[in-house]
Amino acid sequence: MNTVVIVAGGKGERMQTSVPKQFLEMRKKFVSRKKPVLIHTIEMFYRYDNNISIIVVLPSAQIDYWKGLCKKYHFPVSHQIVEGGETRFHSVKNGLNLADADSLIAIHDGVRPLVSHETIAHCFENAEKYKAVVPVVDLVDSIRYVDENENRTCDRTKHKLVQTPQVFDGSLLKKAYEQEFSPAFTDDASVVEALGAKIHLVDGNSENIKITTAIDLKWAEILIDF
Repeated sequence: MNTVVIVAGGKGERMQTSVPKQFLEMRKKFVSRKKPVLIHTIEMFYRYDNNISIIVVLPSAQIDYWKGLCKKYHFPVSHQIVEGGETRFHSVKNGLNLADADSLIAIHDGVRPLVSHETIAHCFENAEKYKAVVPVVDLVDSIRYVDENENRTCDRTKHKLVQTPQVFDGSLLKKAYEQEFSPAFTDDASVVEALGAKIHLVDGNSENIKITTAIDLKWAEILIDF
């Protein structure tokens, strides 16, 4: 059985709202009732594989609120809830305590509700062979390198935008998260890479945006119908 750990620790500060971004409502065009972003995210994985083990990591102060939302929206998808930690690293580590080391384990951002089934499938299928898989998309804008003394153009063809789900061999991922926390750990791939493991890249989907601002939420409501 495959596993997905969905990390949802947002506070909604960049949204300028008191409601954490994973709980904000978004709506499909031909559906009258809106649903929270996190429900959309969980449903994407459940519809891909209704046998997948789903672990949701939330700040302790948000767990009761989430349980209330599940009742309000009559959300039937079975999932386990885990209390988050001080950082994303610690939150993922807490989620992994409930994950089976013999499974493939995906780590996904709770505010990426538009990940496609094709992207999820590419990640899991390639993880069977490569053990550590990350979805990426091409940069479309020009980029520049900036430091304290200079700025200069960069070759955008040599850079990629990283998405989730990032999928790993369960035993490899659990071993990686036994390491001490480092500020250099910006995502799960960087944690696994610190063990010396190679990361295999697959195509993500451009709609798979991370909702962090009010504009992102508006875009997501448009993109969810495509």
